[in-house]
Amino acid sequence: MTDTSDPFLTPAEPRRPGERALAPLGLAAPADNPADSSPHVFPDGGSWRTEIPSVEGPEALAVVLKESTRLDVPVHRVSQGSGVWMLSDAEITEMTSACAARGIELCLFTGPRGTWDTGGSTRTASGGAGLRARGHDALAGCVEDALRASELGVQCLLVADEGVLWTLHRMRERGLLPADTTLKVSALIGPVNPASVAVYERLGADSVNVPSDLTAAHFTEIRRVSGIPLDLYIEAPDDLGGYVRMYEAAELIRRAAPLYLKFGLSKAPGIYPYGAHLRDAALDTARERVRRGRLVLDLLARHDADGGMSPLGSRLPGPLNRFSLKD
Repeated sequence: MTDTSDPFLTPAEPRRPGERALAPLGLAAPADNPADSSPHVFPDGGSWRTEIPSVEGPEALAVVLKESTRLDVPVHRVSQGSGVWMLSDAEITEMTSACAARGIELCLFTGPRGTWDTGGSTRTASGGAGLRARGHDALAGCVEDALRASELGVQCLLVADEGVLWTLHRMRERGLLPADTTLKVSALIGPVNPASVAVYERLGADSVNVPSDLTAAHFTEIRRVSGIPLDLYIEAPDDLGGYVRMYEAAELIRRAAPLYLKFGLSKAPGIYPYGAHLRDAALDTARERVRRGRLVLDLLARHDADGGMSPLGSRLPGPLNRFSLKD
């Protein structure tokens, strides 16, 4: 990263990986098309934020906070995958307090979902309805989780069902949830085209985790219709493809901003729903996710592409398009 403390130096332009060696060989990358760059940013002016996923309880969170300090990894958000219902009030309160002290947004998953209830279709080759909330009782469980988490200070809720998303958004608009509650769409139902991203935005999403196999061109297409913050695994867990896209991080920011860089982990054991029997795996993988984040940030710095990060403590998405609530 260029030292801008010297008044005679100016920040270097971002560069492509390997270009200084490849250009003299006649192998330079094509010039960027300005029309491909996202015109959107976070309300604070930043292009990207960071997220550490699969932080399943207070002990894992403590590991993330310790490692992020040791490795100087800025963290805007931590998210949990097992669900509000898998945590006690005391555990949630401990997590909210620790995150508040660092200005980090805590996001907890809401309620029952198809892969864990009695529906067998999720275990068929087609996957059935996936993680969606099956029936009224599952919807009600997600609502109960949302209300309980909110009362304990959680400001971000993770959802994997369109009906749950719309319901929680309506609750937020009616004052049943705090107005600054943010709703995050899970990668497990992430939309894959511009029209579907726009629909999730209108249903109440404040950020959308898109699948990790979208191309740079797909992000440009999305950015022509929506400015909603996107969440993307720069390294995805195996059940989401196991992709490792570190060298693409700068281009992904350019195409997809505003973007949450999620530092996931491939070749890691599944830990949902989490319990003490999975403690070692949860703590080891939490520690390594932070290290993966450091590797991505180092790579961005080497390419002079690490500018544009949102200030720490930033969490709100800015104005978004919504469906009318009049009906």
